[in-house]
Amino acid sequence: MRGDGDEPMSEDANVALLEKIVADQRTILAKEVNADVTKIPQVWALYKEVQDYYERGMRVPDDVTLLWCDDNWGNIRRLPTAAERARSGGAGIYYHFDYVGGPRNYKWLNTNPLTKIWEQMHLAWQHDATRIWIVNVGDLKPMEFPIEYFLTYAWAPAKWPYERIGEFSEQWAAREFGPTHASEIAALVNGYTKLNGRRKPELIEPGTFSLVNYREAERVLAEWQDLVSRAEKIEAVLPTAAHDAFFQLVLYPIQACANLNELYIAAGRNRLYSVQGRFDTNREAERARQAFDNDAALVQRFHSINGGKWNHQMSQGKFGYVNWQEPPAEVMPAVAILRPNKRAVPAIAFEGRETSWPVWGTPPPKVPSLDVYSQGSRWVELFNRGETPYTFTAVADQPWLKVTPSSGTVLETVRIEISADWSAVPVGNTTAKVTFKPDQGRPLTVTVPIVNPAELRPGSFDGFVEIDHHVAIEAPHFSRAIGDTQTAWHTLPDFGRTLGGVTTSPVLAEPRTPGGDAPRLEYDIHFFSAGEAKVEFQVAPSLDFQPDEPLRFAASFDDEAPQIIRVGTNPNEWEPWGTAVSDGVRRVFSTHQLKGAGRHTLKIWAVTPGVVLERIIIDTGTGRFSGVRPSYLGPVESPRAGTGK
Repeated sequence: MRGDGDEPMSEDANVALLEKIVADQRTILAKEVNADVTKIPQVWALYKEVQDYYERGMRVPDDVTLLWCDDNWGNIRRLPTAAERARSGGAGIYYHFDYVGGPRNYKWLNTNPLTKIWEQMHLAWQHDATRIWIVNVGDLKPMEFPIEYFLTYAWAPAKWPYERIGEFSEQWAAREFGPTHASEIAALVNGYTKLNGRRKPELIEPGTFSLVNYREAERVLAEWQDLVSRAEKIEAVLPTAAHDAFFQLVLYPIQACANLNELYIAAGRNRLYSVQGRFDTNREAERARQAFDNDAALVQRFHSINGGKWNHQMSQGKFGYVNWQEPPAEVMPAVAILRPNKRAVPAIAFEGRETSWPVWGTPPPKVPSLDVYSQGSRWVELFNRGETPYTFTAVADQPWLKVTPSSGTVLETVRIEISADWSAVPVGNTTAKVTFKPDQGRPLTVTVPIVNPAELRPGSFDGFVEIDHHVAIEAPHFSRAIGDTQTAWHTLPDFGRTLGGVTTSPVLAEPRTPGGDAPRLEYDIHFFSAGEAKVEFQVAPSLDFQPDEPLRFAASFDDEAPQIIRVGTNPNEWEPWGTAVSDGVRRVFSTHQLKGAGRHTLKIWAVTPGVVLERIIIDTGTGRFSGVRPSYLGPVESPRAGTGK
């Protein structure tokens, strides 16, 4: 029972009124159904503020099932305590695949990875919240895959451990499309759901993914384009009779979500390019418009297949959100239109900065460092602020510095990759320069830091290496996982936003005291700097599902005392809960002092079960020279030296 307009009742009326409602309902049931009211199945849904009534002391008879709920975003708010597990009515779970409400509605397509469903419902099973499971799916049509998984797992949780998620997916694909391509189809469905789970489509905006740091927007688009290519290849070889089903279940969500990401990234480029004055600002505006039109064409195909059986099914809006509620119509993000100079105006943009050069007050171009461990490349972009092309040549001041391409013509943006021939780079840290000489205007020079230290040669150390004032680590890439008879570590492949997660079992274990020989993950890292290290831990956005036992772990370097770190959020508090569910990850932090450069070991100590660690990002920058640049997913994983990489 809720208040008028599906809102909470007033504080002074709610508990007393609800207790009277429950008593009256049971009186009616005893009179009309069975005089022994305990024989009648009854459920009390502890949804939103109703859970608060329970926590403040409201109770129902022991035979009533307590239906615990998630936060509407797939994170269970509460699970039975040991005492509550003894109730005769037992407990259940009300879960969500779809929601109307803040931070934003998510109603369009499936955004629920099976890995996340398993992790949360496994907790429910282990805590004996098994009397009834309900999942709010919104529309049945786009949720066939997760619905079947949810019900299959509910029927026999012990039969479906985490390791069998892939097997379930392949069985589903084989039943629908035959065994020949079942493995690939399963990978496609889980693949697009994983990418949607990073951030739900309704929450993506032009600035979500960085255009200048860690090649983030490019990597996101490449992941989507890979799924599109693979899905289209499967469609081409499936029997014609399977095409409609394949489009609805596999191809449409992949094409439509890839297109949505392309639209927002194009709109983001348009805005960045307009600030930089690039000639191709208008090209990115046109790309965004084309993607907006492509979306309409994909929707039309969905609505017309099978004689229009599913007409209007994909009319759900996803573009143009400005608050939690969906817009009244699809609205393309705003784009800028630029009137370029008539003459050629050479300029340069460079990795790591949204600024361009030459601009008054902007420091000369400098890209992030090249290092001997990852042996990658850095990019700069020559562009034109005018509509007349110009030509250029590039000259490096070191023979081992490679520039590709080293000459060309620039009307629209030309991406140039800078790398090194490491077999010829002298040992030691230094800088190199590349000068771009346009046939019009002045030369443009870019500084390239080179990291090739004498004290740590590739292969001389087994672990991660600090580069560019930071270290980024995927949690499953630990150096050692140390458990004991009470606590074991488990890797959850493909969990979360990137590679996977690491958690502990059993989930009913008592909290552990960190330190000494207690269970821990260890990560060996070589630092070139000493002093303050700020550590960001990206963990699953789980809630404190036990009333007196907040989720937590501990962290330390080397032999220092572990720092206890709280993980869970409170959905009654907009921050940090709203940020965590929007981002699909919770960020928590600790700060440490590294006594010297060289090898250190980061230790992650188990405290409570239910914590899933996904990534670790260590920032060793100082002052305004932060080692971690802005992005959504964070830096790509740092290089590893040695045989264990």
